Amino acid sequence: MKLPPSPWQTRESMAELLSALGVEAGDTRYVGGCVRDTLLGLDVSDVDLATRLEPEAVVERLGKARIKAVPTGLAHGTITAVLGGGPIEVTTLRRDVSTDGRRATIAYTDDWREDAARRDFTINALSADPLTLAVHDYFGGEADLVARRLRFIGNPLTRIAEDHLRILRFFRFHARFGEGEPDEAALEACVARANDLMALSRERIADELLKLLALPAPAGTLRLMVERGILRPVLPEIVMEGVDRLDALVASEIAAGVETAPLRRLAALLPPDVEIAAAVAARLRLSKRAAKRLISAASQEGTADAPEALAFRIGAEEATDRLLLAQAPAERVKALAAWEKPIFPLTGGDLIAMGLRPGPVVASILRKVERAWIQGGFSADPEEIRKLARARVDQALRDRQ
Repeated sequence: MKLPPSPWQTRESMAELLSALGVEAGDTRYVGGCVRDTLLGLDVSDVDLATRLEPEAVVERLGKARIKAVPTGLAHGTITAVLGGGPIEVTTLRRDVSTDGRRATIAYTDDWREDAARRDFTINALSADPLTLAVHDYFGGEADLVARRLRFIGNPLTRIAEDHLRILRFFRFHARFGEGEPDEAALEACVARANDLMALSRERIADELLKLLALPAPAGTLRLMVERGILRPVLPEIVMEGVDRLDALVASEIAAGVETAPLRRLAALLPPDVEIAAAVAARLRLSKRAAKRLISAASQEGTADAPEALAFRIGAEEATDRLLLAQAPAERVKALAAWEKPIFPLTGGDLIAMGLRPGPVVASILRKVERAWIQGGFSADPEEIRKLARARVDQALRDRQ
């Protein structure tokens, strides 16, 4: 099999990079996702190269070719070549010396098969010669691509013991590339070793779960994961009712034409409880911004209000989350698609000019006028807004007498 010619292969400065890395001598190949996705006819964004050259030699050769080299993963043999068409990672062929399920101690090798053998799935172990575009397949990855089948390389239990994150990666890659029932040996290995997930950093778990939730239709895979107890050791809050909510949410997103949001989908998987959402956000060590969004999505407050009124209070993004999770009609969600938050046109100074004395009463009246303005549909008529304020200021002045 040969790799079809694709635009990414002729990116700016790609030819110079490949020449510098000895492609004519067979020292460097395309590897991993760019090979897999090209064979599947998918768009390629990230391009990775594998090379027999050790990192120091890569840096030296790129320097001579006047290509910027950044040692982004030097401990693992990875150098990033900065090209005009985008960065490309160049990694020296490796073999594992030891692993503990979280990290590996590696040694360099010049054996392409040995490097491919340390990868997770057969479809990720493909490489291709940049000159001839011939695909090198050591473990049946081409046949698995055709069959839309995801298999670990070798013994699944061994692969999982090397890196526990491969449990979650198996389900994500099956959701993206697989069809039909998952490979039985792989599935049983994931079930048997699910408790290994507890040894991983919560950041890695969050990253992998959110990548899965970003896929077009993740509910079927999540249903299988819940059925087989995969997430129970680290996220026991996710049960079958949550998968049902996720299924309904995906349908609502499609009906409203709303872009996928992994955090919104995570909120669907969790019980609609802000305290639970806060606990999960803390456990997964989400950023402050992500935690705020997840917690907001867990609340159903304000979903019966006008969509614009809810968006004014909490923001259009978070309002969209709440409406979708509440199964609001698509028209209510679509109302926020191009909505821009209006600016409330009054200030405390305006109320003081109407006769109020400076003090707490000014802030109180200002809030009341703002609420009336929101309920009235955010009028832009200065006279109408002034009437709203005048009525409440006059009432406050009468109450003071």
